Amino acid sequence: MTVLILGGTADARRMAGHLHQKGLSLIYSVAGLVRMPDVACKVVSGGFRQFGGLESYIHQEQVSAILDATHPYAHKMSQAAVEAAQKMAIPCWQYQRPPWLPKTGDNWQEFTDWQALLPAIKNKKSVFFTAGQLGQEFLTALNVQQAGSGQKQLLRTALTPKHALLPTMSWIKAIGPFDLESERAILLAHKVDALVSKNSGGASTQAKLEVARELNIPVLMLTRPELADPDVIFSNMTDCEAYVLSQRH
Repeated sequence: MTVLILGGTADARRMAGHLHQKGLSLIYSVAGLVRMPDVACKVVSGGFRQFGGLESYIHQEQVSAILDATHPYAHKMSQAAVEAAQKMAIPCWQYQRPPWLPKTGDNWQEFTDWQALLPAIKNKKSVFFTAGQLGQEFLTALNVQQAGSGQKQLLRTALTPKHALLPTMSWIKAIGPFDLESERAILLAHKVDALVSKNSGGASTQAKLEVARELNIPVLMLTRPELADPDVIFSNMTDCEAYVLSQRH
C-alpha cells in the first residue's frame, strides 16, 4: 500500500514522519513554493502537471490512497484530490485541523470573501493583512476605496507578493511560527486598528489573535471555503494516523 500525502502544512509533515516510522509506504507532495519539507519519505515537489496530472501520477506510482492534509484554504487541490481519487477508484481521506473559535474578549467579524470584507476596513487607519496573497481585484478595489483617506496597510506573506502593492502598503516577508512578543511589537509599532486573517487554525499563527484580544483590536476573519467531500474526514491527527494504518494491506 502506498499513500500519497498532499502536504504543505506542519501537521502534514508530522503525520508523514509518524506514518513513515510505522513502516507505511508514503509519497509526500508539496508545492515547494516556500520551503522543502524535512521528511524521510519520498517527496514530490512542484505539483503533478510535470507527470501529466494527478491521475497519471497515481497510476505511475501505484498509489493506493490519498491523504489530503493541505491548508484549509487550498480548496482547489482538495477538490482535485477528491475527483482524481474517484476516477482512479481509490479512497481519499482528509485531515483538517480545527478552526479557531472566538473567545471572551474577542471582537471578530466574519466574511465569506474579500469583496464582502472590503467595506469593513473603510474607516480604519492601519490595517494588518495576515491572510496570504492579495488578489489584483481586491487591491484595485482597495485603492479606489481608500484614495486620499490616509489609511496605511501592512501585508505579511511568506512569498513575494504576486501583484504590485499600493503606495500606502508595506510588506513584511515572514513565515511562522510567531510568538506573542513579536506580534505585539508589530501591532503596536504600526498602530494597527484592524487585523485581517483567514481562519487557518493551529498554533503557528495564533498569537496574533491573542494580542488582538489583549489590545482590543477587531479581527476581520475570512471563513473557510467549503471543500469537496472525501471518503473520510478527520480533525484529530491521532485518529487520522490510526485510521490510515488500519487500512494498510
